[in-house]
Amino acid sequence: MDILVCISCVPDTTSKIVFNDNKLAKEDIQFIIGPYEDYALSRAVELKEENESINISVLNVGLKENDSLLRRSLAVGADSAFRINVNPNDSNQVSSLIADFVRENKFDLILMGKESTDFNSGIVHHLVGSKVKYNSLSPVSSLSIVDNSTFQVNLEKNNSIEKIQISTPVILGCQEPIADWKIPNMRGIMKARSKEINIIEKEEKEMKLKYESFTLPPKRSEIKHFTKDNISDLLEELKIFK
Repeated sequence: MDILVCISCVPDTTSKIVFNDNKLAKEDIQFIIGPYEDYALSRAVELKEENESINISVLNVGLKENDSLLRRSLAVGADSAFRINVNPNDSNQVSSLIADFVRENKFDLILMGKESTDFNSGIVHHLVGSKVKYNSLSPVSSLSIVDNSTFQVNLEKNNSIEKIQISTPVILGCQEPIADWKIPNMRGIMKARSKEINIIEKEEKEMKLKYESFTLPPKRSEIKHFTKDNISDLLEELKIFK
């Protein structure tokens, strides 16, 4: 069985976000694998631990600075890594590039995060599915293999869980608690250093969206503390909400 895991490169949630000239200032930002993609990768590795015949490929659309995240994926347990050397601009562009890769390299199962945690569009898996004619489901919180051509998944929908059996090939958008995040060990890190990252040169696809401006959310109002000694102040504040 061949599994493809698509990973995105997103800012760590602890990073301070700053925009210069309407672009994200990347100088002081630490980038990580998107948390939901990390769940997808971890579940793929768990499946491989149950069945060693499974082959895991990891794909990223991005520039050279993302190679460290691909090496981390190899250290966790992926067999091969690919990077499409294009600066990702919008969901349509990314999905078109992934779709081209899938057409050239057939997969039984494609795992993604339910959404990236930078733009949170949550549509790339469905766009890829429509382009390559694969079924796609998201968000999926449980995944198991029934046989070589069938998967059992839990699909979360409208505050309920649907248990579904679906045939290959299929694309799944993953979320917790599908797996526990995996931390690469020293042996995995050393093995990953010697593995090649396959670089694919492509022309940038047409952008369907144009970002005109970025603004940070307004600062929250100052927190006011009240004690038993200033109850009258609290009552005055509560009058505002009447």
